[in-house]
Amino acid sequence: MKLKDLQYYQALVKTRNFSHVANEFRVSQPTITMAIQRLEKDFGTPFFVRDHVHKELHLTPAGKQFAMHVDVILNELEIAYQEIEQSKSTKIRFGLPPIIGNYYFPPLTPALMRHGLLSHLETYEHGSKEILKMLEHGNLDIALLGSLTPLKETRLKTVELNKYPFKIIVSKNHPLASQDKIDFACLKNEKFIVPDSEFFHEQAFKQICRLAHFRPQVIYRTADIHVIKAMVAENLGIAYLTSLAITPEDNIATLEVSAPLNQSFRLAAVTRSTEILTPYKKQLWDLLTPKDE
Repeated sequence: MKLKDLQYYQALVKTRNFSHVANEFRVSQPTITMAIQRLEKDFGTPFFVRDHVHKELHLTPAGKQFAMHVDVILNELEIAYQEIEQSKSTKIRFGLPPIIGNYYFPPLTPALMRHGLLSHLETYEHGSKEILKMLEHGNLDIALLGSLTPLKETRLKTVELNKYPFKIIVSKNHPLASQDKIDFACLKNEKFIVPDSEFFHEQAFKQICRLAHFRPQVIYRTADIHVIKAMVAENLGIAYLTSLAITPEDNIATLEVSAPLNQSFRLAAVTRSTEILTPYKKQLWDLLTPKDE
């Protein structure tokens, strides 16, 4: 089985057109045809059928099954190329979501400086969902991630570092400011200021609103957590944030959520299970996960 055959197959599944695939790879159309025939012969079954009436190409059930495996194989090969290339470098491609970067990571920097690691970091800042995708596709080496549930992907090595409960934050002038706890369902008439969709906060917010049986009135979305807290402090609305992002200097009041559920922002250090850590990466991993054995 040739690697090129798998690449041709993946492209043909997407385009359903032999000519387009031939043009994409700058080969003749018979080259693509013979590659598909070789694969079908190896597996003893047709992967494509032609609809001569409508001049369309369709995948057979076996073809669909094989396409899923081809995607995994080619993705793993791409990751292998990247990991081997990165093993020659002293740079560490490090994923750091904004909330974690602003509120968890700064106290770690003195230790990183003492070990001479800061100069080796190539930091990529995105929301945790995007960082997770980059890590899975081999575009990052190590990351700190936030999630609502434990990360159990088999291709990842994960060490959970801490859990931070979600809180309701309100202005100190808000009628709710004197309360310690609240049932989320009691907030159905409130105006919410929320993080944008790049954050796991959106998933948490949608989940708890659904369980509280109301559609929230969202007046503003932003990727800037500081802006959210400043707007709340001015009594323009309320917000649902992880306690990791709340500090004594924010001039806001916080309430625990007593029902319908208690959600937590789970913070974890993550790398791929296939990645052999270079000495610099191993140093960083050990600093991030002091209890990891």
